[in-house]
Amino acid sequence: MDFIHRSHKPELLDQPGIPAADIARNLYELEVINRRLGGHAITVEAFRTLVKKHQSLTVCEIGCGGGDNLRAIQRHTAPSQTKLRCMGIDLNPDCIGVAEKADWENLPEFIVSDYREVIFEAKPDILFSSLFCHHFTEEQLVDMFCWMRNNAGIGFFINDLHRHRIAYYAIRILTGFFSRSYLVKNDAPLSVLRGFKKNELKNILYKAGILQYTLKWKWAFRWLLIVPS
Repeated sequence: MDFIHRSHKPELLDQPGIPAADIARNLYELEVINRRLGGHAITVEAFRTLVKKHQSLTVCEIGCGGGDNLRAIQRHTAPSQTKLRCMGIDLNPDCIGVAEKADWENLPEFIVSDYREVIFEAKPDILFSSLFCHHFTEEQLVDMFCWMRNNAGIGFFINDLHRHRIAYYAIRILTGFFSRSYLVKNDAPLSVLRGFKKNELKNILYKAGILQYTLKWKWAFRWLLIVPS
């Protein structure tokens, strides 16, 4: 396997014609992976880093899938007095359909759209994505980072994969034993091959003209990028 260069092989989930039931199973298993391997904890940490003391906040996830990261933020915010408004954007209507049927304390506003075509009435305070960036080329990510910087009131953050051989073989073994989704079995290891080395992310940030940021490695083989506005 080539761990030096990013793979640009398309994931099955990005192909048209995937049955809605298969997408729902895929999203369920991804939520379990995020919960068990610390993905939700990374999202909440980034949210807490950007948020200080605010009476009200709007947070928007692009590529929201089944919305599990937004639910993690809702659960974290629930004990506080902060009035939280959540938004989720995803191009796939079947993903949004799964998200809308989930158990929410307050149902977010969901938008079926390419994120680039969304025009906000007011900028969200925080924009973020989780396990979304690895679906794109470096050139597309430069545009994405610029869009997120320009549309976030407080800042944005990215939670995505570190391309590493241990991460690749570990997720292959785990999904091989426990997954019942052909999408997860194919796409989870491929996602690692489409993930990032640190210098690749730094180069994308440089091309986007973003010089102030924090970029940290997190378990299990994730990158957490935080960019204040």
